[in-house]
Amino acid sequence: MKLLRRFAQLALAVVACTQCSQIGPPGGGPEAYYAPPPPDQSPGGHESMARMMREVNLQVDMVPRGTQGRKVVRPMVPRFITIHSTENYTAGAHQHSLALKHGALRSAKTKNGNRIGFLIWHFTVDDHLAIQHMPTNEQGEHADFHGPGNRLSIGIEMCENRGGNLTTTVERSAKLTAVLMKRNHIPLCNVVPHYHWPRAGKHPPNKNCPHFLMDHGQPGAKWHVFQGRVNYYYQRLDA
Repeated sequence: MKLLRRFAQLALAVVACTQCSQIGPPGGGPEAYYAPPPPDQSPGGHESMARMMREVNLQVDMVPRGTQGRKVVRPMVPRFITIHSTENYTAGAHQHSLALKHGALRSAKTKNGNRIGFLIWHFTVDDHLAIQHMPTNEQGEHADFHGPGNRLSIGIEMCENRGGNLTTTVERSAKLTAVLMKRNHIPLCNVVPHYHWPRAGKHPPNKNCPHFLMDHGQPGAKWHVFQGRVNYYYQRLDA
């Protein structure tokens, strides 16, 4: 089960908007990768955050405080939103939620690596729903070890399990991201791919993630399309 890792230093955190793109892993994964919907007209009309969250279909299933990935609780004022892909083709959001609660997603706790020995992020999204695993004012372990990706960003994992509709998952993730931007006063340029956060001691330091929104392993046209979808939904939200 391949999932995430982490990256490097606060000075890098203020880098402006990034991009990303690459089609899925050779020899595995969904048959069809994310194909963006046709170019959208202007947002035209507004909706409340409550209504958009109903479309996201958010369920809250927190990892209990003091256990697994929340055994150490570190407060956070989020300044970024980090977008990931699970690279797990057999599990949707519910299965990932159970794995996090049962401590099944471990990572070696090292001086320069994972701080607690478990992976944890804030939301997992599939083509049916989104599940929240921890409060957005707590640091996760999803990006870059001791770096600003973990210390300053909300982590969203997009599922790519076989049989799921990846386009629907990405659109649901874009809506969730838009609401989180509005709630936390996070600008679009601070919505970044996992690639954005270099991981100390890893080669290459910048992970090809979310791989189906990357071009040749790094941000590009597909990432810009995703940012456009996020901005579309953000502009629809009431002030």
